[in-house]
Amino acid sequence: MEEDELECLNPSSEKRYFPESLDSSDEDGEGALACEDLELNPFDGLPFSSRYYILLKEREDLPIWKEKYSFMENLLQSQIVIVSGDAKCGKSSQVPQWCAEYCLSIHYQHGGVICTQVHKQMAVQLALRVADEMDVNIGHEVGYVIPFENCCTSETILRYCTDDMLQREMMSDPFLGNYGAIILDDIHERSIATDVLLGLLKDVLLARPELKLIINTSPLLTSKLSSYYGNVPLIQVRNTHPVEVVYLSGDHKDTFESILRLIFEIHHSGEKGDLVVFLACEQDIGKVYEIVCREGSNLNPDLGELLVVPLYPQERCTLFKPNEDTEKSGQVSQRRVVLTTSSGESLICSNTVRFVIDVGVERRKVYNPRIRADSLVTQPISQSQAEIRKQILGPSSSGKLFCLYSEDFASRTMKPLQPAEMQEASLTSMVLFMKRVDIAGLGHCDFMNQPAPESLMQALEDLDYLAALDNDGNLSEFGIIMSEFPLDPQLSKAILASCEFDCVDEMLTIAAMLTAPDCFSQLPRGSEEAALSCWKTFLHPDGDHFTLINIYKAYQDTALHASSEHCVERWCQDHFLHWPALRAADAIRSELTDIIRRIELPYAEPAFGAQENVLNIKKALLSGYFVQIARDVDGSGNYLMLTHKQVAQLHPLSAYALSRKLPEWVLFHKFSIAENNYIRTTSEISPELFMQLVPQYYFSNLPPSESKDILQQAVDRLTPMSTANRDQKMYDKCPEATAEQRCAIQ
Repeated sequence: MEEDELECLNPSSEKRYFPESLDSSDEDGEGALACEDLELNPFDGLPFSSRYYILLKEREDLPIWKEKYSFMENLLQSQIVIVSGDAKCGKSSQVPQWCAEYCLSIHYQHGGVICTQVHKQMAVQLALRVADEMDVNIGHEVGYVIPFENCCTSETILRYCTDDMLQREMMSDPFLGNYGAIILDDIHERSIATDVLLGLLKDVLLARPELKLIINTSPLLTSKLSSYYGNVPLIQVRNTHPVEVVYLSGDHKDTFESILRLIFEIHHSGEKGDLVVFLACEQDIGKVYEIVCREGSNLNPDLGELLVVPLYPQERCTLFKPNEDTEKSGQVSQRRVVLTTSSGESLICSNTVRFVIDVGVERRKVYNPRIRADSLVTQPISQSQAEIRKQILGPSSSGKLFCLYSEDFASRTMKPLQPAEMQEASLTSMVLFMKRVDIAGLGHCDFMNQPAPESLMQALEDLDYLAALDNDGNLSEFGIIMSEFPLDPQLSKAILASCEFDCVDEMLTIAAMLTAPDCFSQLPRGSEEAALSCWKTFLHPDGDHFTLINIYKAYQDTALHASSEHCVERWCQDHFLHWPALRAADAIRSELTDIIRRIELPYAEPAFGAQENVLNIKKALLSGYFVQIARDVDGSGNYLMLTHKQVAQLHPLSAYALSRKLPEWVLFHKFSIAENNYIRTTSEISPELFMQLVPQYYFSNLPPSESKDILQQAVDRLTPMSTANRDQKMYDKCPEATAEQRCAIQ
């Protein structure tokens, strides 16, 4: 929008949006009245639609609306504002709009507005909702940016994005010069990206005094934030609708029985409203889903339909929204039962929820840097999570929260706040990012919760093994290129290696399939044999990575020749494959290809199927994943990790498990310690190939073992000439460094 247009639009917008203290208009009264009569939208210059006024009434009923004047006053006078509000108070939708109004009032001289979310689904949903409320077009004045999807233009005023996408934007624009206001939302989930942004923005605010930072938080995190940022304005909003909390103390062994009994008792009661059940893990979602669907089919139809909705926060996730079809038709005989886990709280967007069942525990992934693997740990949820689960109950009438734990358990065993992801996850990607922004002088970050030193050391060690660091511990040229890819550093290194081994096309497909959600649907009850039979048609004798290429190529061929998307979806269903996952892989691969072309890396013609190509793909994978090697120590499928003493089995859906072939040495993509220790996505390698690609200083640091002796024998079989050539080729960046010197970098 041009400045002369803004001059005309400002008078009406000031009257509609801003308190008098925001007035900056010098125009006369006649001009203001003319614009007021037109009722123009100040963001696009067009007259407001009738829907705008309907939604405006809904906005004015939100608890946050009463604080608009106070918020705008504090935004004018302070650089940082903290908004503390319960779930569903409206802070995620209204605060960004108010910031957009502020930026409009100063003619966007410092940039537009960006609001972060932890979940990409929420970023999209909020952008759609806010564009509707502002009466503008999605993708123009309001847009969203999520991994591998950008629905914005250079003229977009208000952007919603995931926190990791704003973090990535800092790599090219460290001081975020395109924005006049930054809103960090959902910070109570304490994702790594959000915590990094909280720390880095402290320095950015010092460098840019005109920049505004708004932090939306839950009430229990307010005091910690206030001490972290100092004496800054605080806006507090609370929901007031009544909630009845019922504590049902009992043995956790009977949790499933208690959940099922409550679901059917609530349904038989005839009380209206949807029901949300918070379970400990995603496996529990599948178990409860199966039982409720089976038992629900036998219910009296007069009670109404019981529709079970599985909601997976980590993968294949959609939002739980109002059932518009039911609302329009006036039907009230359908009750939806949503089954979800921790972090699913943010994904409940419906006001029709009247009942919540909370098991009070969760299964979290906790990373162990010593063995470079996740452990699945069952532990109590935090008091802040329990409070948020109470707040998702609809505001129009009283709701009921059934806690499958005692009140004493809540007060004594639950911690006030949930753990920061930074203290429980691998930090390799974060350290790579911090090394990248250190180039702009932002490498020193004041974290709200300090990461464990052992995890930081392990991350630095891994980056050094991947040749991402130079002798001074700064990013090497390799490391700078690796940071360009929105992938795990090991996967980025494998892609770079594929440029050398002429298998970029195939490696991009593997990277996309590994980054997207799992493409295999859950085995359907009663159709297990049919699903396995379909999947076996894609199996590749050289391993799961190659099977993923087969699946993607079959999907792509189907999409190329299909007459509609419905035909592609049908093909996926017929082959028991997850269509959204394959669509996501397609989008990811497209963006990775764009990055390869942008940074002008060599791109060889695809040669999948040739034996030399198979060997080259394994070389590329080994260049990134040499740490993740396991050996079958007894010939019966007990795989011992090379770096530690953990033993695991092949996943039941692995190509080798399905074909009943047990290779001795495998490279694997993922391993976590749980009830069943499985290694996932495995491909066979040889000791000789491993020793050709592994950094010598990594091999020297391996603990003594039978596996290391076998590898040493493989070294001895290699000719001195080939060994010298390998060292020269792979480690030119530091050919003279010994293992001890390399480790000293850490």
